[in-house]
Parts: sequence; C-alpha cells; structure tokens
Amino acid sequence: MTPDLAPIRAFLDDRHHAIAEEAGRFAAERIAPLPEPPDDAAARVQAREILGLLGASGLLRHAIPAVPASWGGHRDEPDLRACCLVREALAAASPIADVVFAIQALGSMPITLAGSDALRERWLPEIAAGRAMAAFAMTEPEAGSDVSSLATTARRDGNAYVLDGRKSFISNAGIADLHAVFAATDPAAGNRGITCFLIPAGAPGLRFGGAQVLSAPHPLGELVFEGCRVPEENRLGGEGEGFKVGMRTLDRLRPTVAAAACGMAARALAEALAHARRRRQFGKTLAEHQLIQEKLAIAATDLTAARLLTYRAAWELDHGAPRGTVESAMAKVFATETAQRVIDAAIQILGGRGVLAENPVER
Repeated sequence: MTPDLAPIRAFLDDRHHAIAEEAGRFAAERIAPLPEPPDDAAARVQAREILGLLGASGLLRHAIPAVPASWGGHRDEPDLRACCLVREALAAASPIADVVFAIQALGSMPITLAGSDALRERWLPEIAAGRAMAAFAMTEPEAGSDVSSLATTARRDGNAYVLDGRKSFISNAGIADLHAVFAATDPAAGNRGITCFLIPAGAPGLRFGGAQVLSAPHPLGELVFEGCRVPEENRLGGEGEGFKVGMRTLDRLRPTVAAAACGMAARALAEALAHARRRRQFGKTLAEHQLIQEKLAIAATDLTAARLLTYRAAWELDHGAPRGTVESAMAKVFATETAQRVIDAAIQILGGRGVLAENPVER
C-alpha cells in the first residue's frame, strides 16, 4: 500500500510523491506476494532474496543517506524523508522486508559518517545496489542501552587492531557481508574509549555464534570475535570516537524506525476497516456499531499524530539539524507505542480471524 501523503504533505517536497508511489508499487507487486518464512533458516534465505529484489528496484538508494555521484551514488545531500517513505511502504507489506532495508541503512551509516574515501568507494555503492548486505554490531549480552559497558575489546597491534568479545541480537548475523562493529579500545575511559570498525564477513577470528530465534521470522544472531585482526584503515572515525559515531547513526535513523511502525499500524488499520465494513453482526455491519467506530477513530487519530511526529523529525534532520535527538526520540516512542495500540485494536475488531497465522494483522 502506498503511504497516504495528505497528512504529511507540509514536510515533503515534490520528489517525495514519486518515491512514495514507487515504493508502494514495489511493495505490493514484489514483496506482498512472498510467503511468510516458516522458520529462521527460511527467513535467512528470504532476507537475501529480498535484498536482491530491493537492489534491482533501485529503492536501496534511499537507504544510503548521502552517496556522492563520484562514488556511484545518486545524490550528495541527505534525504531521510525518502528513507521513511520506503520503510513505511515496506513495513506495511512485510516486516522482514523492512528489516532488510533498515539494516542496509543502519550498517552503512557509520561508513557514511566516518569512513575514509576508500571505504566509502568500496562499500557504499555495493550496499546501495544490494550486492553487499550490511550489519550493525553494537549490542552485547551485558550491554544494551548502556553502550559504555561494552565488553568487546580492540587492542592495538602494530598497524592493526585485535578484537575479542561477543555481540548479540545482531540483525543479519551470519548472512551479512560486512559489519560495523563497536569495541572498547580504552575500557577505562567508558564511552570515550569506544571505537568503530568495519569488518567484512570471512575476516579471520570472526565467526557466527548462532541464531537467536524470535517469535516471528527474523535473521537475528550472535557474532563472536576471537583474536579477530582488523587493519587500521578499517577504523571508522578516530580512536575513541565510536560512541559518537554510533549515537549519530541512531539519532539519524530513529525517524525511520517510527516510519516503519506507522506502516505496520496503517496496514492493521486498513485491514480492520475493511473487515468492519464487510462483517455483519446483530443486523448491521461492524462499522455501524459505535464501539467499533470509536476504536477506528482513535486508531486513525493516533496514526496521523505519529506520522506527523515522524516526518517532522526527518524534515528537521534533512534541513541541517545537528542531531535531532529529541524530535527523533519523540517520533520513535510515540509511533511504536501507537503501532502496538492500533494493531491490538485491529485484532479486537477482527476477532478470531485476527490471530490466524495467515492474517496480515497477526504478522
């Protein structure tokens, strides 16, 4: 489904209408017909398949915030609103397709922000074309929101670093071609001692630690570093600047998380509304019952508010806001909580149909 641009038109430029139409058409024609993967192994295969489809479509160009034309890119200025529109359309069709697109953005952002020209030229065009799958490796078993407590270390050894540690809850673990990895080069310095590295798959000392299976198919897992040697030129930013790189990455992409939540909520609302108009109970359609009307009205109101917060945050960042932390955080928290409420209301309206495995609302 193509995102409805009317409520957010004040935050969009003319080009965004064509992008939204392109993303909606691709999601409907190429993504929506894909079967739900039955298990983790199938999800990993489908993720690579979807990456190829996204690459061929050209939509992955919107996952890269700014790729100079000299590097095979399409623009020099950021356009997070385009990224939001694509995520909104993909999430409405398939959460796993949204994840594939999102992690391309998340894994490439540290390269965009802090990579050398050589690293940008080597990897950004490959990521934008869907020929290379990215990953973002920050979370650890004992370090989630508290990034300063990272236990993975990186010690200097001549013109290289040697990494030891474990990362968990990493999307695309085991299937990614490259990873933005955060490690402590000076553990005593807290977040000022964290450094970011670009580590390709197959690097000696890097291995897949195993899948972490969620209730819904998602290529999630652990990465293990055992004497993993990384050349100095693969460092993203200066030594000790990794925390700053990571936070800037998350700040910029939070609005796109909110956009994905809006896409899921919009799909659930559309399914609930269609069902309410069809289903008859007590002599009239569900849509004619006031309680159902109230649920639909509240859901539509919350969704509109969430989208306004989302595209306001993206607009601020596209127009030069240095971080946009507050706006991005507001959008993300409100949109994700809204999605939970809207989807729950949709399940209530659909009744037993809402929890059938083949139903879009259940997914």
